[in-house]
Amino acid sequence: MRNNTAMRKRLHLLCEFILNPANSAGLIDSVVDLDQQQFDGFLSLLDKHHVLLRVLSPLQEAAVTMGFPQLAERAGAALAAERERIRVALESLKAICDELEAADCPVVVIKTLEHWPDFGSDLDLFTTGDEQCVRDLFRKKFRARNTTRSWGDYLSHKRSFKLPGLDTPAEVHVSRLGQAGEHIQLAKRIVTRRRSMDVNGYEFQVPAPEERVIVTSLERMYRHLYFRICDILNLARLLQSGELSFAELQQVSERNGIWPGVAACLKITSDYLRPYRVVSWNLPPQVDSTAKVGAEILFERDGLWHFPVMPQGARLFAWELAHALRRGDIAAGVRLSLLPPLASVASLAYAVTGDSGRIW
Repeated sequence: MRNNTAMRKRLHLLCEFILNPANSAGLIDSVVDLDQQQFDGFLSLLDKHHVLLRVLSPLQEAAVTMGFPQLAERAGAALAAERERIRVALESLKAICDELEAADCPVVVIKTLEHWPDFGSDLDLFTTGDEQCVRDLFRKKFRARNTTRSWGDYLSHKRSFKLPGLDTPAEVHVSRLGQAGEHIQLAKRIVTRRRSMDVNGYEFQVPAPEERVIVTSLERMYRHLYFRICDILNLARLLQSGELSFAELQQVSERNGIWPGVAACLKITSDYLRPYRVVSWNLPPQVDSTAKVGAEILFERDGLWHFPVMPQGARLFAWELAHALRRGDIAAGVRLSLLPPLASVASLAYAVTGDSGRIW
């Protein structure tokens, strides 16, 4: 495993600054003398972790207070551009949600709004509506074009669209959750238990707290196998809110064979933040007893915190597959069995071309 000491230090510095903006000297020192190319790289890192506003807003204020006008100007320019992107994206997101609801396609905004005041890199939606209806609505109503679907997208029933004049693409998950689209009943809960959220005067339907944890766990522990700073901070905010029912979360996760991954996701979040002395919640004993790993297992690669594929990621996959077969869900078992060969092809494509996007 490769470890970039400088990048690891920067990631910890970012997290510490977000949690305690008053202690800004460390981050200021690390960015004040960057040339434009280096500063653009810094902005790219913030964007990758969906924390651009959460970092640059207090950073700009600190730069003004400490007498670094050039840094304040750079931060201000980046903030203005990002806020404009978010403004336009929010308008489009609201219009899309309204049209889907009117077309009898119940919709929930997943992931995108959880980073607020930051915003996701795409408009992530889930619907139990008809897939053909969704596609026709985007193409005819919004004049959107389909982006190229990977094999994994077909398997998981996910479609992506590029809308005219919008830099932020739309990504729609239809009726299924999971990397292989193996979860149908679990997916229905997203809509049946959704709740409203007001964002800048717009009302959106978002997942209930338990489903938010499940969606994050499926993405981090079973699909991408990496964490961004925003993932950890978003889960921490949810844990601190007291809105999460651990009993409900455990029950539905066990029923769908993903409780080990969900528990590990929560444990990693808690462990990661403990050194910053901001952990003000107690994870139930069943989380600690189920989670076989914590934040100590994460390693940095390409500016992200990665979770090992072997053996930890493989164990979670094997557990989910075995659970599906034990309960007689042959369709889910078949779908899951396609993932290892698909992952192998994706790894080969990445090794040869540097890109596995057409596969995974």
